[in-house]
Amino acid sequence: MRHYIWFFLLLFIISSCSPAVNKMEIFDNSPLASPCIVEQDSTWIIVRDYFPKLEEKDTLLVTVDKNTPFLTLVHIVSGDQSGTLVVKNMSESKTKNHKRELAPYISTERVEGRNDKLIVNIKGGVKEFAILWQNTILKKKFIFVEDGSRLIVTIPSNAKNMERSYIRVFVANENGIGNDILVPLNFGKVINDPKLLKRTDKHTQILYSILIDRFYNGNKENDWKLNSKDVLPKVDYWGGDIAGITQKINEGYFDTIGITTIWLSPITQNPYDAWGQNLDPKTKFTGYHGYWPIFVTQIDKRFGTDKELKNLLTTAHGDNKNVILDYVSNHMHINSPTLKAHPDWVTSSITPDGRPNFELWDEYRLTTWFDRHIPSLDLEKPYIYRQMTDSALFWMQNYEFDGFRHDATKHIPEVFWRMLTRKILDSIHDRQLYQIGETYGSRALISSYVKPGMLDAQFDFNVYDTFIWATMDKEGTFKKLAECIQNDLDVYGYHNLMGYISGNHDRARYVSIAGGDLIPGEDYKKAGWKRDIGVRDTIGYRKLEMLHAMNFTLPGVPCIYYGDEYGQPGGNDPDNRRWMEFEGYNVNETRVFETVKKLSSIRKSSMPLIYGDYYPLIVEDDLFVYIRVYMGEYVITALNKSSELKTENISLPLNLMYNGKQDMEISVAPYSFKIYSNKK
Repeated sequence: MRHYIWFFLLLFIISSCSPAVNKMEIFDNSPLASPCIVEQDSTWIIVRDYFPKLEEKDTLLVTVDKNTPFLTLVHIVSGDQSGTLVVKNMSESKTKNHKRELAPYISTERVEGRNDKLIVNIKGGVKEFAILWQNTILKKKFIFVEDGSRLIVTIPSNAKNMERSYIRVFVANENGIGNDILVPLNFGKVINDPKLLKRTDKHTQILYSILIDRFYNGNKENDWKLNSKDVLPKVDYWGGDIAGITQKINEGYFDTIGITTIWLSPITQNPYDAWGQNLDPKTKFTGYHGYWPIFVTQIDKRFGTDKELKNLLTTAHGDNKNVILDYVSNHMHINSPTLKAHPDWVTSSITPDGRPNFELWDEYRLTTWFDRHIPSLDLEKPYIYRQMTDSALFWMQNYEFDGFRHDATKHIPEVFWRMLTRKILDSIHDRQLYQIGETYGSRALISSYVKPGMLDAQFDFNVYDTFIWATMDKEGTFKKLAECIQNDLDVYGYHNLMGYISGNHDRARYVSIAGGDLIPGEDYKKAGWKRDIGVRDTIGYRKLEMLHAMNFTLPGVPCIYYGDEYGQPGGNDPDNRRWMEFEGYNVNETRVFETVKKLSSIRKSSMPLIYGDYYPLIVEDDLFVYIRVYMGEYVITALNKSSELKTENISLPLNLMYNGKQDMEISVAPYSFKIYSNKK
């Protein structure tokens, strides 16, 4: 074993070893190790999940009890290199009496005239803290404690050798763990101007989800329809293609709404015949959506060619945009030549107790089939996951994609994600890839895949669903929404890369739910087949604007499902996959579109909304106000879901000022939002 592991407690000031400038590859010149959250009295962790460039796959037993501090450190050594892992003690024995509202809150402030230092302001008192540059704990000489309420941090000289590195701060007191801080550096200098950030800085992303077949037809020569009596037009191919997306980049559409990252639906070759069966109305389905791969390393001819795909990527990058690929690893179509040649590659369609193993999402999540014609791959077998991770890697090696959206993440074993990410780190050196997964489930399940050695993020469906409940249910409150957000930040971190969605291709359009044309409790999928779903009450558009405002101002990555930028209506799949419209908007759709343009502009020009620290100011049933702070600059977001004007006085935390005063009045119109900033 090349490296040794030991466990020690975090004291008020930490003293530890820093790596030499030329000894950073394994730890500091690698992904930031997210904190390890321990919820049991003892937890086994795989060290390479946090430091993926390590050669060994050592496991480590972390034990905690009520006497273990909220924050502890694990020091990892490999040869002459070292790194530090922050451990959050969130075990029941530690947290059952903690008072979250009395936990510390920290924010950053500039040191006048210096960009090689920063100030950490403390509210609520700190008993334990850890300050890291990259994955290295800072020595005492880099930290000056001033009156117990401020820390002055000097950036280590090593940082000058890296274009992008980060200072991270974690804190706790006797009441619990506080928020965390992430400060980006440019060759060792604090970044205060968003113009210094690049498209490769993952926190700057504004993600746009495209279902290729339904977006824009740029090359009519590849148009193809099954034109079968067994397939209704709604689930046949409509002609959208890769060339159409390139055309819209060139026309400046994505610039208009501020998109920085385009998420393409799957482009792999799908079958040419119809599969599945809907009984009411009676229809089979084509693979227009791309999720039934026949060949996992071939472009579907109905979407485009190798040349057109490379042109799309070149055009996007030339326009300062990322492109990520939706990739299906869980299953292949039953007629795939690969499965015909290797029938042992699939899981059993029968459960151990003799039941059909279809759509058992939670009970048999690693083996269940999504449908009878798309068997799940047995990705726990090494000879299968080795080849399938190579197939995924093929798209990154042969095309300049900027990452993946991974389908059905929780239905794929962790070993697959570990191997794929390690292969990416070993073979892709010209860019850092963003990997975001799709998992419905608990925070524990979702976060189990969000580690440097697996995925950067997942979509936060819990926040989206809670927002729907808060704005649509008679019992719904913003108090529960704020609680959901707070719980997520405690688990995923205050500077996570989770995706906050306006909708997606598997859900009914929010504007039709909020606009009352979809009735709570009805089958949204069936409704989309049976009637023309629209927006009955224009309040639905106002609530959609609120949803966009929340997504653009929370920590994380805002994600727009195509059409949601103007409020395209629809029921569930396939009604939520209508043809994209680029003109002819009504007055309400135009207002939503203009709101999205303004929100994206605000976010892209705001360091607080990209790297700021989150703090709730007002949490009421109908009013939710929170602040994001970065180096003394802040943005306040206020959401009002009631039918009445809301006017409140708030006191700004940490001696922040608004127009020379610490107190300020906010006023928010009914079914609306308001954004305040102290930026000059």
